[in-house]
Amino acid sequence: MTDPRFLDGPFFEPHHRSWRKRVADFAAAEAPKLIDHADVDGTCRRLVAALGRSGLLGPSVVIDPAGRFDVRALCVARETLAYSDGLADFAYAMQGLGGGPLSLFGTGAQRERWLRPVAEGNAIVAFALTEPASGSDVASIATSATPDSRGGYRLTGEKTFVSNGGIADQYVVFARTGEAPGARGLSAFVVEKDMPGFAVAGRIETIAPHPLGRLTFSDCHVPVENLIGRAGEGFRIAMATLDVFRPTVGAAALGFARRALDEAVGHVRRRRMFGGVLADLQMTQAAIADMVADVEAAALMVYRAAWTRDAGAERITREAALAKMVATEAAQRVVDRALQLHGGGGVVKGAKVEELYRDVRALRIYEGSTEIQKIVIARAVLGAAGN
Repeated sequence: MTDPRFLDGPFFEPHHRSWRKRVADFAAAEAPKLIDHADVDGTCRRLVAALGRSGLLGPSVVIDPAGRFDVRALCVARETLAYSDGLADFAYAMQGLGGGPLSLFGTGAQRERWLRPVAEGNAIVAFALTEPASGSDVASIATSATPDSRGGYRLTGEKTFVSNGGIADQYVVFARTGEAPGARGLSAFVVEKDMPGFAVAGRIETIAPHPLGRLTFSDCHVPVENLIGRAGEGFRIAMATLDVFRPTVGAAALGFARRALDEAVGHVRRRRMFGGVLADLQMTQAAIADMVADVEAAALMVYRAAWTRDAGAERITREAALAKMVATEAAQRVVDRALQLHGGGGVVKGAKVEELYRDVRALRIYEGSTEIQKIVIARAVLGAAGN
């Protein structure tokens, strides 16, 4: 966050300013020593451990059953870390998303067993929802969980595009238990990495490398105490988790956009051409103005959604969808303009804007693509009009 004055606005409280400084200090002093983009697995393990030691993972998980997420703190952290490095943001964010179902629906014993090590940076967690034939259409999940003679469940099926897949110690897995058709017949389970029948079947390489894997379950026995919430509540658990974390995706996009804007401003003020500098040209000034407008609009949408949740709303489906859609689309435009202003230097591997171009692209897809957010928003508006 390049302009902390934004935190003086109406969406924030004094502790958010001190929190931002803690995260910024970590991003500036600690994170660079831990990051090696040629070793994403090792980097994420080191970052999670360091974030835990620094106490920065606390807002990402809710161990006290009477507690609530501070979504504004999550967004401030993701924006600040993303401004510094995409892997720093990833390591932070996935601890929250993976632990989200337990934070929201877990029992006290479950939170103590599985979330405390996550908060301390001693365990890595993953959120396993997507399948080869079931991405945006969560209701069509095919992985099954059937009761077995040992009083638990046997999971059979496959998950893909699982962030932290291959390095996680525990996975929150959504499977069909069949209480009702479609979305009403899903449940959520904690699967530990060494459970028989569970395997990391492969790793997936993407344009912005991070730990990503494909998981398989072959009659994987899961004890009944690993069931999160009640059987048949899986869809509700998944959607409530995404309500919290979709605005934070927008915050990460905002962090990338702010960094791209700063990189562009610095470049156009230095780049000499036509007897002056690139910043003298009106076309350049128009591009910068468009970038600033996108950044400011995205920030307002993200923090409005976060504030709404923190103010007491249990569900912010419409606000979260708006925040994610507007911020990620705006960030893509900002990063693209920044790269364009850098000219040929912008596409050279190793340039910061080239890195940002790869980092920002996936945000318009994961945790619900832009197209899905449009459906969510339109249905909310049409439903309200009907009522």
